[in-house]
Formats: sequence, C-alpha cells, structure tokens
Amino acid sequence: MAFTLREYIHPDFNRPGLTEAPDVILKPAPKDMAAPVGYHATSIFPEYFKVEGNWLLAEDTRMDCVAVYENGRILVKEFRNIRKGDRIALGRTENGEDGILVHANCFRTEEEKREESFSFRQGRSRETGFSCDYDFLRELLKHERDKGYIVWVLGPACTFDYEARKAFSRLVEGGYVHALLAGNALATHDLEAGFLGTALGQDIYTQRPHANGHYNHIDTINMVNLHGSIEAFIREENIKDGIVYSCVKEGVPFVLNGSIRDDGPLPEVHEHTYDGQDSMRAHLRKATTVIGMATTLHTIAAGNMTPTYRMTPEGQIRELFFYTVDTTEFAVNKLGDRGSLGAKGIVTNVQDFVTSLCKSLEL
Repeated sequence: MAFTLREYIHPDFNRPGLTEAPDVILKPAPKDMAAPVGYHATSIFPEYFKVEGNWLLAEDTRMDCVAVYENGRILVKEFRNIRKGDRIALGRTENGEDGILVHANCFRTEEEKREESFSFRQGRSRETGFSCDYDFLRELLKHERDKGYIVWVLGPACTFDYEARKAFSRLVEGGYVHALLAGNALATHDLEAGFLGTALGQDIYTQRPHANGHYNHIDTINMVNLHGSIEAFIREENIKDGIVYSCVKEGVPFVLNGSIRDDGPLPEVHEHTYDGQDSMRAHLRKATTVIGMATTLHTIAAGNMTPTYRMTPEGQIRELFFYTVDTTEFAVNKLGDRGSLGAKGIVTNVQDFVTSLCKSLEL
C-alpha cells in the first residue's frame, strides 16, 4: 500500500464563536526587540489571525515568538528580530475570542480523537513496542526522500560505533538526509575516526584505547584548522569514510553549533549562538521530517523551532513529523515537556536504531 500523508482538516470558520469573532488587535512594537504589552505568543500549531474580516494563517511558525502583520501576511518573528513599528498581534485566548484561532487537532480524524480515552502504556518507554514506528519511518523516509526535506539532529554518540557511523553514511548517500544539525563534538569525533580510527581516543570498532589517545580529537581539530576547512582537511588528508565525509561528498549541508565546553572548535562551528540558531532555522523552515538522535538539548532546540505543519510551495498544508531517539525515557519525553507536543520518542541506543533503519530501507 502506497504511503499517504494525513489530510489537513481546515477550521470551520462558519461555526458559532468564529463567525462573530472580532479582528485581531494589531499594535506597533514600541522599540526594537520589545513587543507591546498583551502580545500573543505563538505555538507549534497552525494559528489563524483575523485581519479585515479574513482569517490569515501564519505560514511558518515556531513557539514563543510573536505574530507580525506585514504586506497582507502573518509573519512569525523571534523577539530579537522585532523592529520598532512592527504591527504585532495582541491576545491571550486561542478560540477566536481575540481574533486568534489555534488549530491544534488539524490532522486527527474523528476516529483518532475517539481513541484518546484512557488506556495503559500511552507513554514512550523502554517497554514500548517500536516495530510499528520502524515500519512507518521506513515508508515515511521513502516518501520524504523525493517529496520532503529530512533534517537530522545528531549527538556525538552517533560516531562512537563502527556500524552506526557506517550506517548513517549510507543514509546520507541514499538520499535520506537533506540537512544535518550537530555540534562541534559530532563532527570532531567523526573526522577523528576517519583520520585516526578512533573516537575520543578509543578504536571505533574494538573500543580499545589508543596510546595517548586523549590527544586524538584535539590533534584532529588542530589539523582541520591547519588546512582551513573541513572540506580541505578531507581532501588533503585523504579521508575516505564517515558521516561528515559523506555529507561533503553528496553536497548535504551541515550546521555545527558551538557550546561553552567545546575544544577548538572546528572552523565551520558557529561560535555566536544566534548565528547558529539562524542557520538551524534556515533548514528547519523547510523541514517536513526531523529526527534527533542522542542529543537532548540540541533536539529540544530544534523542536522549539519546529511546528507541527508545513506549508508546501504549492500552498498546501501538510503534517510535519518529529522523532527523537535516546536510551532513556527522560530524554525522549523531555521534548514534550518543553512544548513540542507533536514529537514521538523511540527508546533505544542510536547504534541499534540507525543500523535497523538502514536494514529496513535495504541500504
């Protein structure tokens, strides 16, 4: 059976409560980076704003931002991007009372809504069966390879295992990765593996430590900096495998963000938080599927920038899928605690996940 996306269920603006809804109040921002008192904070769900009698959808949103009316459209801006005079929507209700409608159940059929009654094991834990998730992911990724934009968010654990590193490289080369978001550590240890055969000084296959292996990751960073870029390092040092190698080879963009604990870092790493956030969001604005693996904080950051829907270039509204993979329930469920209610968790180690996924995709 061919994979199909669930249809978007448009709001019924003729129902009571919406027909008599007022236009949303728009008030100019008093200064740069500051919203007027009573501003409306956006969510991950589709939101409509009534302007001059018409309900306008915010085409691209993220949580904890403001809605700005500009040139007949609703734009969503982070507070740091507010400019004095921006016409910002006011209102703290979400049911049309203030001219704002948050449309949360837009992809759920009536049958799915009825299934929400009490039942056991509704959370995502190590006791959860994930066979169905793997089957769904296989068909989803096949669909998204040609018709969507797949963004992966990776932690360094993805490079510590020989088979996992090789499997993710096959995903890249198979067209199942359209962008990669990570930190300095992921790229460093992956390049270290290609350069010296280790990750944090341990052999990536046997896990045996090399003599003076604690130098290996900083030796790698230093060598990349000597060459001036990751691409030049790969070429000049004749690197032949790895996640970053495959991204460079296939022309897959990657965004590396720095943290307070970084060594080096590599030359491509964003050292300014907001530059990195903007670079991440450039890809997340296009994302139709996001998969975060073994990186709680980086996945939460991506989740906070990702809505539950995407407006296609053809003007259609489609579902956006978000998965997070980690070894603990705490990590996979924390995303929901931070507001990304549409995210699904899979509790397993990334080595098993990525190798199983590759086998399922016959890579």
